[in-house]
Amino acid sequence: MRDKDKRKKKKSSWPLKVFVLAVVLSAVLSFFSSTALEGSGCVIAVIVLAVFIGLGIAFDMVGVAVTAADPRPFHSMAAHKEKGGREAVHLLSRANEVSSFCNDVVGDICGIVSGSTAAVIVLQLQRSFNTTNILISIGVTALISGLTIGGKALGKTVAINDCTNVVYRVARIMHTLHLFR
Repeated sequence: MRDKDKRKKKKSSWPLKVFVLAVVLSAVLSFFSSTALEGSGCVIAVIVLAVFIGLGIAFDMVGVAVTAADPRPFHSMAAHKEKGGREAVHLLSRANEVSSFCNDVVGDICGIVSGSTAAVIVLQLQRSFNTTNILISIGVTALISGLTIGGKALGKTVAINDCTNVVYRVARIMHTLHLFR
């Protein structure tokens, strides 16, 4: 098979890989969220919510940074065998897939899990105040939306302005975890 045909086949299999990855990751994160929320109080639910909002923001930053970063400093780092250099080059050479995974797969899953966690929080607050007032639901939803959107806006600004540092930190984590060696 020619190189061009291999690249075309590899690109055409990406949506299938993303689908499978999204289903598996969604199931795993939903399982952990449901397990943590089962029988828990409002404090645990807020912590779970904060974790998923934070994950969504962090992965969104990585997705933006890999599309904005210049690969040249990382090629130099890889040539000098600096920790994280090879991993950074690998991330940047697959910027489209990394961005899609971070922004779409992880970001969307975190958004969905945040929504279901918000529903748990609303129910717990309504029980605590012995009411079914819709204002609690509107308030919680608005607050979560504001935190998520504002956090992602701030994260994108950091990712664009300091993309080299963001990619380097992720690459160092990947190096430490022995990913892509």
